[in-house]
Amino acid sequence: RPCSTRVAQDGINKPVIDRIIRVDHAGEYGANRIYAGQMAVLGRSSVGPVIQQMWNQEKDHLKKFNELMVAYRVRPTVLLPFWNVAGFVLGAGSALLGKKGAMACTVAVEESISEHYNNQIRTLIEEDPEKYKELLQVIKQFRDDEQEHHDIGLEHDAETPAYSVLKTTIQLGCKAAIFLSERI
Repeated sequence: RPCSTRVAQDGINKPVIDRIIRVDHAGEYGANRIYAGQMAVLGRSSVGPVIQQMWNQEKDHLKKFNELMVAYRVRPTVLLPFWNVAGFVLGAGSALLGKKGAMACTVAVEESISEHYNNQIRTLIEEDPEKYKELLQVIKQFRDDEQEHHDIGLEHDAETPAYSVLKTTIQLGCKAAIFLSERI
């Protein structure tokens, strides 16, 4: 008996959609863990409400990708337990460097994710923009939210003295996480 939340699978490029939804779910899960780590350290500081606001949006993103995983019948990455720990450690670790460290982490991650979402938007448009209209709308909205988080990070002094090294390191980790979560 069909589930009412399922999407018709006819004519979709299942491998492409599976990869997109799997990796985006993992990314939003990781983002939630990063913000949880930052809040554990900086939640009662002056930047706590800013982090909480961004985290609330990430919670909404994760909820939507949980729904899409059911609708498209996509399994999660087997790496979720690792991203659970790694995300929290990255969030808490960057927050232990202070507000600037946490915001530098936010900028680095959100810049990587915005770029990643842009690549997915291009892929879906090349595939069939009408067929993937709903998914495109979701990804475009979330990309815009991530770009807003990036800008908030810059507004809150993300550019620390070691910013470029921290940013590069975090972005390499993001690229590796994206690569692995798409496939595993």
